[in-house]
Amino acid sequence: MTLSIGNDHAGTEYKKAIVAHLEAKGYTINNYGTDANDSVDYPDFVHPVANDVEAEKVAFGILICGSANGVAMTANKHQKVRAGICWTKEITELTRQHNNANICCIPARFTALQQAIQIVDTFLETEFEGGRHQNRVNKIPISC
Repeated sequence: MTLSIGNDHAGTEYKKAIVAHLEAKGYTINNYGTDANDSVDYPDFVHPVANDVEAEKVAFGILICGSANGVAMTANKHQKVRAGICWTKEITELTRQHNNANICCIPARFTALQQAIQIVDTFLETEFEGGRHQNRVNKIPISC
């Protein structure tokens, strides 16, 4: 499976560790994130990930910044994207089970590195429950 990942300067170390972890598990990663710690503008790294998800080039994306709010807001501007902020295993499970999120947004300043890796694993391993949740998910996009 191929995934896309992006990050700003607050998520560089987390991104490197997550990429290494996922590649060791056999995933192919499209890396759109910065590899430096110099200040950058997160939308520059979010849109390529969201574009991949929206175009169905990948099933899932991962975005990392300090609070995860900026990357989530930016990604959710894309019609076929459902980006959720994931800071605990339980929130991550619900984001997938109930909201069918296709992008996991991790707040690097509010999670430990090992916790972030667990969040990614949980996100990728958790299935959407469908059922009553499907009707709600269908109402998320706005027709233009």
